[in-house]
Amino acid sequence: MIRTTDMAHDHEHQHLESHGEHGHGGCSLDHGHGHHHGPASYDRAFAIGIALNLGFVGMEAFYGFAVDSLALLADAGHNLSDVAGLLIAWAAAWLTKKRASKRRTYGLGRTTIMASLVNAVILLIGVGGIAWEAVLRLGHPQPVAGETVMWVAALGIAVNAGTAAMFMAGSKGDLNIRGAFLHMAADAAVSLGVVVAAFIMSRTGWLWLDPVVSLAIVVVIAVGTWGLFRESLNLALDAVPTHIDREAVEDFLMEVPGVVAIHDLHIWPLSTTSVALTAHLVKPNALVDDDVLHRVGKVLQDKFGIDHATIQLENGNGKENCRLTHFHDT
Repeated sequence: MIRTTDMAHDHEHQHLESHGEHGHGGCSLDHGHGHHHGPASYDRAFAIGIALNLGFVGMEAFYGFAVDSLALLADAGHNLSDVAGLLIAWAAAWLTKKRASKRRTYGLGRTTIMASLVNAVILLIGVGGIAWEAVLRLGHPQPVAGETVMWVAALGIAVNAGTAAMFMAGSKGDLNIRGAFLHMAADAAVSLGVVVAAFIMSRTGWLWLDPVVSLAIVVVIAVGTWGLFRESLNLALDAVPTHIDREAVEDFLMEVPGVVAIHDLHIWPLSTTSVALTAHLVKPNALVDDDVLHRVGKVLQDKFGIDHATIQLENGNGKENCRLTHFHDT
């Protein structure tokens, strides 16, 4: 004879398997062990990128003094700020690997969000400075310094584009890595603009071309950087990450057999690569089934990218709203 509770559990298992599940034992909703592999390591890319850019900054400064080029010295300073940006991103990526503690129960993953926000601000300030200088030069066009500047800028393209390429793959799924990528891509674009403008100006004498090209590059960089800034700010304010469809998550949880209501559904970022969820599911006569909870958590991770889920089951027959009974350890 099959008990009704067993039949209900079988129905739940079939429903969860229809969402792509092939269950395993266990009850943990935090897939930090076994299922979650963590973000890819970019330690080597950061080390190489920082070393290359520091060497390039030293070379720019040397030739800037040698040929008395203010443009080269200014660009050396700008590239030094990009090295700082790489160091910030690297430090955040390293800190996010630190284990959680009794005091910092979620670890230090949010440092990646802070780093991406800081890097977005640095980039916006940098392009603002370039735009200001370009506007001033529109009124008083100046020839770009000689062949030395062109060759140094050409080397800058190679260094910055090569560094950006090392971060390109990770920039799609990690805002912190995207910040590093945009820094290097922006510098490569600026260096390319210097070379193109200098070459055309040497042939035509169009002095106005340098600031015009600079403004065009500023617009392209600003558009990408604004997206980084907006998304980083949203994550810093615990908004639902853009790749998570909150309505789809709620629909999935409502489809769990026996669930009649959901409240206190929260989805927020723990880092630029990790997402947490808490939810209260109202399920009359609910029985705690570790296997079902595990399967719910695995669907949330595999289908929605939520790797740290906490589900609270309620019978819904309490006289008080459970939200009033929450206590937080300060």
